[in-house]
Amino acid sequence: MDDTVLNNLHPRSEINLQLELQQMGAQHLDLKMKFDMLQKENAHLRKENNQLKRMPLFVAVVVDMLGNGEIYLRQQGNNQEYLTHVDEDLYRVIKPGAKVAVNNSLSVVRVIGNIYDARVRVMELEASPDVTFAQVGGLTAEIEEVREAVEYPLTRPEIFERIGVEPPKGILLHGAPGTGKTLIAKAVAHEARATFIRMSGSELVHKFIGEGAQLVRELFTLARERAPSIVFIDEIDAVGSIRTNDGTSGSAEVQRTLMQLLAEMDGFNTRGDVRIMAATNRVDMLDPALLRPGRFDRVIEVPLPDSPSRFEILRIHARRMNLAGVRMDHLAELTEKFSGAELQAVCREAGMIAVRRQAHTVTHEDFLAAVVKVRAETISDDRMYR
Repeated sequence: MDDTVLNNLHPRSEINLQLELQQMGAQHLDLKMKFDMLQKENAHLRKENNQLKRMPLFVAVVVDMLGNGEIYLRQQGNNQEYLTHVDEDLYRVIKPGAKVAVNNSLSVVRVIGNIYDARVRVMELEASPDVTFAQVGGLTAEIEEVREAVEYPLTRPEIFERIGVEPPKGILLHGAPGTGKTLIAKAVAHEARATFIRMSGSELVHKFIGEGAQLVRELFTLARERAPSIVFIDEIDAVGSIRTNDGTSGSAEVQRTLMQLLAEMDGFNTRGDVRIMAATNRVDMLDPALLRPGRFDRVIEVPLPDSPSRFEILRIHARRMNLAGVRMDHLAELTEKFSGAELQAVCREAGMIAVRRQAHTVTHEDFLAAVVKVRAETISDDRMYR
């Protein structure tokens, strides 16, 4: 009887032991994972603690290399200048204009290289824009002039070398708003496979002394490093207007920024891999120093489109729309004195009218209603700014 009981208990006790072992194994794995996590957290905290204990490094710019391991530095922020000595390995990689990190004893710790203002970095397009001349309606003569001055020196420099002529250094586009000045600049950058760097003139105007000039220097340094590149300054009249002596600090800062821009334009080689373009609606406000030969050599007016150009622009913007009975030639006649941007707005509004009535196609009547709406908005805007 007792042997039978013992035989019956033996398998159950073995199963219980196995379950306990499995539970202990799971607990061991869980504790091991927690231990690893605590170790990583401890290492991270130690690293942060060491970073907090480190002395801060200051940024300085290398002004000149003096030989024998000596370099001439200018510290940013307070403009203090000093000489220091670096070892041979570091001396070989340092170049004038490079930024370096220095410690409290003004010894160079490492080379940083060029660091650009965030506002400059966001202006760069890594690839050339996807706008082509096929998307620009009309303006055949203006486009050819722009290509001669901007695209061909980048893509066909051997022609200028063979003939012995210097291409125009800069090109200025002016005309009414919405005529396609920026579109032409993007199309040229696409055809030349160049980096397109765009900046608005108002972004160069800043409150603090020297900030606008510094931004201009960094902009052109970036253009040289990303060559072939096209620097396009939109609304240049914000920083390049005629200089006046009104005695205010704001006006003086704008003039300093303009003088830095003029200096950068003078420092460019006409056959280099960096081309300069600008656009404005008020060419009459620009300082004569900007328009003299050697800076903006070619000043091109971008006019309002004529009837054939309006037909082409309407066709371009409506090419993806599902049309029914739309007479583009009639619309081109009705939209006299419309800019390219306003013609694009006509196509957009016609599509929205068709969407509003849940139609399958866009009709000629939709376009007529869109023309009336865009013309009314344009007249309202004109009255507002009178």
